[in-house]
Amino acid sequence: MEETRLMLAAAALNQTPMDWDGNLQHIKDAITEAATNNVQLLLLPELCITGYGCEDMFLSPWLSEVAFEKLLQVKEWCDDITVAVGLPVFLDKKVYNTACVIKNKEIVGFTAKQFLANDGVHYEPRWFTPWPANVVQEFEMMGHTYRIGDIIYNEQGVKYAFEICEDAWRPNRPAERHMPKGVQLILNPSASHFALSKTDVRHRLVVEASKRYQCAYVYANLLGNEAGRMIYDGEVLIAQNGKLIRRNELLCFKDVDLECAEVCFSANPKIEDVIEYLPPIDENKEVVAALSLALYDYMRKSRSRGFVLSLSGGADSSLCAVAVAEMVRRGIESLGTVLFVAKMQMFSMKDVAYFDTLPEERLQKELIGRLLTCAYQGTVNSSDNTYNSARGLAESIGAKFYSWTIDEEVRGYVSKIEDVLERPLTWEQDDLTLQNIQARVRAPGIWMLANINNALLMATSNRSEGSVGYTTMDGDTAGGISPIAGIDKAFIRQLLVWMQVELGYEGLQYVNKLQPSAELRPSDEEQTDEKDLMPYEVLNQIERLAFHDRYAPHEVYNILLEQQVAAPDVLQAWVTKFYTLWSRNQWKRERLAPSFHLDDYNIDSRSWLRFPILSGGFHEELAKIRP
Repeated sequence: MEETRLMLAAAALNQTPMDWDGNLQHIKDAITEAATNNVQLLLLPELCITGYGCEDMFLSPWLSEVAFEKLLQVKEWCDDITVAVGLPVFLDKKVYNTACVIKNKEIVGFTAKQFLANDGVHYEPRWFTPWPANVVQEFEMMGHTYRIGDIIYNEQGVKYAFEICEDAWRPNRPAERHMPKGVQLILNPSASHFALSKTDVRHRLVVEASKRYQCAYVYANLLGNEAGRMIYDGEVLIAQNGKLIRRNELLCFKDVDLECAEVCFSANPKIEDVIEYLPPIDENKEVVAALSLALYDYMRKSRSRGFVLSLSGGADSSLCAVAVAEMVRRGIESLGTVLFVAKMQMFSMKDVAYFDTLPEERLQKELIGRLLTCAYQGTVNSSDNTYNSARGLAESIGAKFYSWTIDEEVRGYVSKIEDVLERPLTWEQDDLTLQNIQARVRAPGIWMLANINNALLMATSNRSEGSVGYTTMDGDTAGGISPIAGIDKAFIRQLLVWMQVELGYEGLQYVNKLQPSAELRPSDEEQTDEKDLMPYEVLNQIERLAFHDRYAPHEVYNILLEQQVAAPDVLQAWVTKFYTLWSRNQWKRERLAPSFHLDDYNIDSRSWLRFPILSGGFHEELAKIRP
């Protein structure tokens, strides 16, 4: 073929399930921006008309019908440009996940996804049917006939085809069939969820494919917190013949993030000998970026007016507070003051104009003060250290801070039960009861503040606590969102130190000097979390081996014993405690507030890990452990 140059583009979109007006506006904005840049072919993300996270609504025929009506609107915006847009298509009582190609206001065809994601957080086979390879057929919709299937398209003499998200992650991927057919361009519309360091894997997947198949490869991912739990980093990649041509900044606060590049196609392309890989990503930077964007989208899409937090002065609640502060800092940096504030839809235009006049440091603190309300709820068992930690952090970031004690309420409940039982409650006999009532009494007051502010109440449980149920139901689990429930405690502790040193949050200096403690027992007992449980590093190792790597209890024990983690009898006690508490507390994990998927796995039964509420408790399996 003669040399052909095409201006290619891909756009990340921040979509919301079934938000028809919002989703279409972002699609229209992307098309308009592409046209302004003289783009000839634009790729948009997977299922971007409906949103990827519609879940069981995909099974309702009307959803696909509405999506097709919206597609016909999108078609009219595609004047003198080719656009690939994602939507579900309902045929013969089956739903297909498709990418539709529109060229100059005409629908050319639909490519249907061939491999469905069915692991981890994915449940695609519940909704969609895989399309067979090399099959193309016709269907009728709204009086017109269209082609659907494994289609090869043509743009000015350049043959191109699709791999839709999961298609590219399989050994017998569609690209294996495309290359012998002369395909020189592969488009990949995706809804690839965020996980720590996953972008490194994705980058390799795209660039190595472009070298192996001697083609240009264009990739477009969704962006932001789309449906509540999953976060999308909005990655856009354009590569050719083993060389990365264009890559965007991930996890931005925009609605549309478009990248374009002119790509040359010829009969004898130069194939890169060595692929230049990206340097390893800093997971601290990455998780902070994901968490802050997720909070912003969750807040505005749920139409909430900020956040309320029971700030204990400990690590978990401190991270939640700083995450809101980072949301403000990063949001302003990404969008500018006016757009960041206006997108929240909670301030008047007068307020927006006022914020735009403020210098940066004052602006951030004033906004945080309007968005985050904190309260320290002390008891006789609370220490001055945690109070000073909570107050110092809140003041340093500008959050609204209240403080009160709950001893009177605790005494009221304790005396009621003592009267009923006709005996006093003692720490020797009623330890758990006396601890839990303190945690539960903290819930009503903080819920009142959330209701008054029309704000989201943040629960502060982390993944390590969730694994063993080291949390009080209707107490510290109270909340509408549990933002850090997908992160383990060891990671959180080092993250807070990093945020103090690298991001300048000096208010964290107090919590970074403290040992994690629930502070529910009398102070002379010097209660700490790790005394109650085990070292967090060990807990996290057991959890990962058990549920990410899927080893049996005795195998977990043997692996840790080989690593000399602890003496055999101590290690047996820790492994037994973990599995016993895990089994006993599945009902708690079922009731935790929605959380974000941040790591490469989580313990949320609604997304990554399902486990029976009632089980045998691993008794037979634990009996195989012999120190």
